[in-house]
Amino acid sequence: PIEEFDYDAFNSQRFTDAIIDRERTMDISRVLYPNDTTFEGKVLRVRQQYFFCSASLQEIVENYVRHHGTDLNGFAEYNAVQLNDTHPVLAIPELMRILMDEHGLGWEEAWAVVSKTFAYTNHTVLAEALETWDIHIFDRLFPRISEIVREIDRRFRIDMAERGLDQGTIDYMAPVSGNTVRMAWIACYASYSINGVAALHTEIIKRDTLKEWYAIWPERFNNKTNGVTPRRWLKQCNPRLAALLDEVTGSDAWVRDLTVLSDFTEAGTDDVLTRLGEIKHANKVDFAAWIKEREGVEIDPDSIFDVQIKRLHEYKRQLLNAFYVLDLYFRMKDDPTLDTPNRVFIFGAKAAPGYIRAKAIIKLINAIGELVNNDKDINGRIKVVFVHNYNVSPAEHIIPAADVSEQISMAGKEASGTSNMKFMMNGALTLGTLDGANVEILEAVGADNAYIFGATDDELPELRRHYDPRWHYENVPGLKRVIDALTDGTLNDNNSGWFYDIRHSILEGGYDPADVYYVLGDFAAYRETKDRMAADYRDQKAWNKRVWANISRSGRFSSDRTISDYAREVWHIEGEPIA
Repeated sequence: PIEEFDYDAFNSQRFTDAIIDRERTMDISRVLYPNDTTFEGKVLRVRQQYFFCSASLQEIVENYVRHHGTDLNGFAEYNAVQLNDTHPVLAIPELMRILMDEHGLGWEEAWAVVSKTFAYTNHTVLAEALETWDIHIFDRLFPRISEIVREIDRRFRIDMAERGLDQGTIDYMAPVSGNTVRMAWIACYASYSINGVAALHTEIIKRDTLKEWYAIWPERFNNKTNGVTPRRWLKQCNPRLAALLDEVTGSDAWVRDLTVLSDFTEAGTDDVLTRLGEIKHANKVDFAAWIKEREGVEIDPDSIFDVQIKRLHEYKRQLLNAFYVLDLYFRMKDDPTLDTPNRVFIFGAKAAPGYIRAKAIIKLINAIGELVNNDKDINGRIKVVFVHNYNVSPAEHIIPAADVSEQISMAGKEASGTSNMKFMMNGALTLGTLDGANVEILEAVGADNAYIFGATDDELPELRRHYDPRWHYENVPGLKRVIDALTDGTLNDNNSGWFYDIRHSILEGGYDPADVYYVLGDFAAYRETKDRMAADYRDQKAWNKRVWANISRSGRFSSDRTISDYAREVWHIEGEPIA
């Protein structure tokens, strides 16, 4: 804030007014991604986005002027701005404002710079993430940006008409429609590069999400599969495994070039596999102690640690996993002699502030945990742990201890995923659908070294055409009992009605079709695959052989490869050796 405290207001006994400006300013950086279900929440969200975009661009432009002078026509030769999804797209009209209003460029000159500066990474196929804003928010917060956005829209419409597009297509693609500003469309129009973050995801955005843009500018589209850093997600968080890799490869070169590990795929000797098992068990012992202190739940390190940690969203289908746990519980109650290894189901997730059903699923998972963990008949053979306040710090404890990596989104909905990569390089086997980067993980490790199930992106349109979740509810053994448990008193939602809403969304639908994410449709295949995975775990030598295959073939999922791809193919810059 320019002024921390208004003494005049305070001395006039308007005590609250004395700090209003300070608090309003601090709101910008108090909470990232605030709840925007109300109009004022949306206003704050847009204020945040504009503040950070403008501050960043002003710094970049000042740096350019300091080194290259005041002629901004060459700005794009030295600067590339990667738009990480739609949240920073206000940078486009803001750079136009800076170039025109502060440095005297005309519209055509400024647009030429902007269209060579920005590249756009799409991170999702979900319509809800293709941001739109009421233009009156722009009018209220920054009238000049609003003017520039309207001018981008006007010129876009002329451009598309000259290209021969029909009016319906122009209206659909226009940056402004009525009073709605479409941020993804501004990004697509202004950017010289548009990429997805996994091979399947990129094909989907070309075929569906951004197909109109692909039809006009196919040369802009490219794929950049995500990656994760082995420095943090292996070397730092799993020192036991890192030491083994140093020993097997003869150096720590893999830390800087993870693809080195692929030269040692055949190095999984009996001794190495035995030590892998010992390392995993030691990590599980450490995790069990950590979880006992943090969550108050005792777990058995000799159990299968089955993990699903990620943002809570219906398409990621934590609900499918929860239904499996409940079904397994009922099967064990029916048959106490059921032959299955002990298992710990570990969840970690946060829901967006206004996403009530996601919060209900978190409540459901915890209610299942209360039921299962306290049933003396089960006697600890299965446990459910929900790691509260999940973020990357708990993930550093969870991932090295995981046996199974749950990546079970409905096919076609997960752009990439990165937890799947972290798990892979730490030796957890992927249990998942053919979605996002799972497709490339399967390609890397082979079908024998992962557990893939469910309808594919190609199959789902036809399956959805005649899909009746009630048929599955009535006919898949055990499924009716699981669904009914949400509302028959087996589980307690504190009379909130949240569990009824989950059941209703699955069987009846409403605003969306029933079971929009095909939870019941994939349940039988998921259960069969998960049961088979558990049975396979008994053969530890064969299991650890799969573990080694995953670790040794994880090199393509290093962020070093990802950044190298961006640098070479999008930003057109060469690497410099680090001394």
